[in-house]
Amino acid sequence: MPSEPLLWTVVRLLRWDKPAGRLILMIPALWALVLATRDRPPLGLVLVVVVGTLATSALGCIVNDLWDRRIDARVKRTQGRPLAAKTLTVRVAVVVALLALVCAATAAFYINPERDPLSFGLCVAAVPVILLYPSAKRYFPLPQLVLGLAWGFGVLITWSAATNRLEPSTWLLWGATICWTLGFDIAYALPDREDDRRLGLHSGTILFDRHAPEAVGLFFLATALMLGLLGILMHLGLGFWGAWGVTALGWAWQYSRLRLGSYPPVFEQNVGLGFLLLIGMASGLR
Repeated sequence: MPSEPLLWTVVRLLRWDKPAGRLILMIPALWALVLATRDRPPLGLVLVVVVGTLATSALGCIVNDLWDRRIDARVKRTQGRPLAAKTLTVRVAVVVALLALVCAATAAFYINPERDPLSFGLCVAAVPVILLYPSAKRYFPLPQLVLGLAWGFGVLITWSAATNRLEPSTWLLWGATICWTLGFDIAYALPDREDDRRLGLHSGTILFDRHAPEAVGLFFLATALMLGLLGILMHLGLGFWGAWGVTALGWAWQYSRLRLGSYPPVFEQNVGLGFLLLIGMASGLR
């Protein structure tokens, strides 16, 4: 069989052929942007959020594949990844990672360090979390929590960049983002549980064992409760509450499927639910 074009191999390395995983990282930052600006975000900051999340997501994917290229080759779901399948060299992957880091740094420098040291400091603090997450599954019993913390920086950085401060509403949204990430990423990892056990890796699916579906349900419940408190605190209108109710039902349905031993496409479904919440937040501010 002829080899695929190099550009497409790089696209697969960045997971841009699977946009759900990229969009799901962008959604909490967009939530923060809409809420912090009362649905009046400046265009420049919107572009920074989009570029910054795409760049950091790309960097995280590459670092993850560099760390896991030997492990991925032993897992059916991941053995086709470019580094695991050796269709891309480590040298090329490192070059692409450096380019992604430059793009992320350029987006960060849109935030003037002298004018807004808090936001810039949060950008700097996010980097080690993003870089260390791929190794968390080797040492930490709940690596999904590290991923949630990395996701949560998108909320803190965006809110701070929009308002130059962090408020009680910021922390509610941050907590909701972490719990949401724990819920959908543990659900996503369930089909890989036996592979993780065989390879000696940590995961929330192993930590919670047969109670993993209940853990996912509790994390989704905590997300819904924190978003509900956020809606009350920010006096959001009916548009938000309608979206919140539909989203809560969606999470309840996902939990019920997991209880039955089924594995719904959680990334794709949570992207849809996340954007529904974003529309609800925007309409609830009017």
